[in-house]
Amino acid sequence: MKTPSRLNITVREFQVLDNPTVQHIFYEGLMEMIHDTAFRGLRHHPESLLLYAAVTAGLFIVTKCWWVIVFLPAVVVCLRYFYSRRVIHGFLRRAMSTDMGDIEGFYMKSPGSCLWVAVVEGKVVGIVAAVSQQEKMGGAVVLQRMAVDQRYRRNGVGSALGQKVVEFAATHGYSSVVLGTTAYTPAVHQLYKRLGFQCVGITNGYATPGSKQSFLERIFYRVHHHHYILKV
Repeated sequence: MKTPSRLNITVREFQVLDNPTVQHIFYEGLMEMIHDTAFRGLRHHPESLLLYAAVTAGLFIVTKCWWVIVFLPAVVVCLRYFYSRRVIHGFLRRAMSTDMGDIEGFYMKSPGSCLWVAVVEGKVVGIVAAVSQQEKMGGAVVLQRMAVDQRYRRNGVGSALGQKVVEFAATHGYSSVVLGTTAYTPAVHQLYKRLGFQCVGITNGYATPGSKQSFLERIFYRVHHHHYILKV
């Protein structure tokens, strides 16, 4: 589906009737993270590449079988996909058992939180949420749950959603907006930087909420967690 280069984007507060579309956009955005972490993320973790190469070389020396060089990397790729999928689905279950399972109750009944949707021609095409963390983070709002329908990306939807959170923080007197992301897609980080966010830290080996942190999971699922902040 082609979309025009300039869209008439309206960002408004979540309504109960939006829920099915909001859940679909959220789900599709999370499912994209499986490939992102399993494959695109691999080149960002030289320690994992070194470990996989060392195991392959060791098995080749022991077995003297050339097929190990081809077979083992294929197994590694499959295992990275398997554990990425398991962790992301665990994250989804956790989200559905907390905020995303009761959007109205979690976001819309507190003055310190809200969830917005981006609407184009009457269709919900993106979501974003804000949650106050004043006690823990000195007057900050956390930007979270941002996701945009694939068909409407690169048309300013993400920017409009992010700007809404910044406006919310300024209106309510918060000192900053913070967010964290494990995405490796360059466009995600470019968006946050265009909005004025600065990366203030990276956690390697971040424990994604919902993960089991088993031995094999720690080997085959490793992500960088980027910490961003914007002073309001």
